[in-house]
Amino acid sequence: MNETMVCAVGRVATQPVYREMASGPSARFRLAATARYWDREKNMWTDGHTNFFTVWANRQLATNTAASLTVGEPVIVQGRLKVRTDVREGQSWTSTDIDAVAIGHDLAWGTSAFRRAGKPETVSAPTQPEPNWGTPLAGSPNPTGAHSQQPPESVMLT
Repeated sequence: MNETMVCAVGRVATQPVYREMASGPSARFRLAATARYWDREKNMWTDGHTNFFTVWANRQLATNTAASLTVGEPVIVQGRLKVRTDVREGQSWTSTDIDAVAIGHDLAWGTSAFRRAGKPETVSAPTQPEPNWGTPLAGSPNPTGAHSQQPPESVMLT
């Protein structure tokens, strides 16, 4: 089945709402995307129409969205477009949603620091004790005691 994939550039209009659902974490927020154009008469940029989208994120994307976004931040959202019409109290309503696949800060407006999300705790087999990385390795060519990129062969990483 073909889906309509979109990329929307705008600003976070509402604080992300995070919920734990039976199917996993879910988060939603409103995205405001305003068209801008050059007005020759005024000799300046002018705001055009603003489109609002409800952005839905699921699973790890939902957790990271809730932890990373605040109102007013410029973002880029990629996902599946869903346009729905509904009749409520006799009035016709249209909602435009994006089921997000990716969400990120728009770096044209500022900087961002990426931090990898921690992995959930899992029960694993017993491992060897962690070596003391603060002490120089035996035979380390670095006089400052800093270790090389590769751990010694006797250390097993999991």
